[in-house]
Amino acid sequence: MTKTPINLLLSDPPAHRATIALSEGADPRVVQGGLAAIQAGLADVILVGDAGAVEEALADQGAEASDHLTIHDPATSPLSDSFAEAFFDLRKHRGVDMQAAQAAVQSPLVYAAMLVRTGHATGTVGGAVATTSDVVRTAIQVIGKAPDAAMISSFFLMYPPEQATPHGRAMLYSDSGLVIDPSADELAEIAAASARSCRSLMREEPKLAFLSFSTKGSARHEKVTKVTDALAKLQAAHPDLHADGELQFDAAFVPSVGASKAPESEIAGQANIMIFPNLDAGNIGYKMTQRLGGYAAIGPILQGLAKPANDLSRGCSAADVTEMIAVTVLQAMD
Repeated sequence: MTKTPINLLLSDPPAHRATIALSEGADPRVVQGGLAAIQAGLADVILVGDAGAVEEALADQGAEASDHLTIHDPATSPLSDSFAEAFFDLRKHRGVDMQAAQAAVQSPLVYAAMLVRTGHATGTVGGAVATTSDVVRTAIQVIGKAPDAAMISSFFLMYPPEQATPHGRAMLYSDSGLVIDPSADELAEIAAASARSCRSLMREEPKLAFLSFSTKGSARHEKVTKVTDALAKLQAAHPDLHADGELQFDAAFVPSVGASKAPESEIAGQANIMIFPNLDAGNIGYKMTQRLGGYAAIGPILQGLAKPANDLSRGCSAADVTEMIAVTVLQAMD
């Protein structure tokens, strides 16, 4: 049976209960998803937003603040002054003055990210209302890249429906939400980060397929060369990883096709990480898998940050919020 992040987290909880800051604390889906996470024992929750609006949203769910659920209103929070000073120090090289910093931390997105940066929260989740660009920009500006990360990228966790094909399986699609046209160097970095994400969120050994419209030289083009160059760079930097390319999707996914098109490959037909050559392919691919194949798509999940911050779709459900909270906690455990 496929184990989703919630299942994995419940079977292997962190030593200390995590705290996740939800930057859209008055949104009914966010409130419902946060309450479900608390009830399941996944994490404590901070709802960020106007206190009156958050309290009203909680009341609609028959809930209120508690030991496991707190409300932070940036307009009245005693942390806002210190957050403004920290934000000023972070962004003054970009021309941000103290007045602008004080205004910035009134944004729930910025305030929630500052909770993470300063250790008041384990991670943050937003995007039920805010755009992906706002969520990602705030995370990069406030939380920043991990010391060993060359870039920030994203992926989707794809989970098969109950009535999946015999070879249906959980997979990681990257990058399907952020990097538009990665170079070969960037593709290699995306792949390395995705391998780490696979271990932490799927608890599986990574098997990476670099996707293309060609399989093992069946076509020659500069777009194919970029993919094979990326594979070579990954193998040089991470010889321990199991990866292959270039592979067409069917060769990477279906065992019989993989055996036919790439008989000497250890990855063909077995891949659990699909590395797409650009955002066009990745975004279209995950949506087709979701809408035609019936797969559940969790994401976009960000990788490469110093501490976890994740984006929701504006069409998300309460269940999506709960699942993303579990993802964020698992990332913090890595």
